[in-house]
Amino acid sequence: MKPTKGTKAELYLRYPASSIAVYNGATLLHFLLGGVGMAIGYSFSSWVGYTFGLLYLVLSLVEMYIVMPLKVCPNCTYHRVKDSLCISGLNLLSRKIAKDGHQKDFPKRAEGVFCQNNLYLASLIVPIAAMIPAIFINFSGVLLLIFWIVVALLLFRFFVIFPRIACPHCRAKHACPQAAAMGLREG
Repeated sequence: MKPTKGTKAELYLRYPASSIAVYNGATLLHFLLGGVGMAIGYSFSSWVGYTFGLLYLVLSLVEMYIVMPLKVCPNCTYHRVKDSLCISGLNLLSRKIAKDGHQKDFPKRAEGVFCQNNLYLASLIVPIAAMIPAIFINFSGVLLLIFWIVVALLLFRFFVIFPRIACPHCRAKHACPQAAAMGLREG
């Protein structure tokens, strides 16, 4: 829960299992429904729809669950603090597949056009952008429903997960460009 004005949020060494489940559940559902929506939306040619849907799903999962633990997590506070568990739980995977980075490099996750923050945002926005023309080209009620669910998941992430569940309690928020952009470094 977001702290009330004037109070500081508790910084978690280990995020509660419920927070991790909400974060990863929303992420996986977003990626899965995004891929399914693209497959349905472009099903006028089955190989096009399935190819785009599957390609999106694979690239999004690789970006989130392989590239992030290799590129971003090693520079995060949670990577080096014993018994810690971040909001995504990826620090545990990162410790197994990547060596410690440098905490001063953590803000670099937001530098450049193809930085990790932008790739992460792209993985969330691409299915929405891809489904918009598909709704007009190959309309179906199921596709429209999937589109609105994916939009809702994106809004849920930006208005609930980040500002209430994840960022206020994060020990890395003072070095995180995402927390700074949302005004969540204080408290």
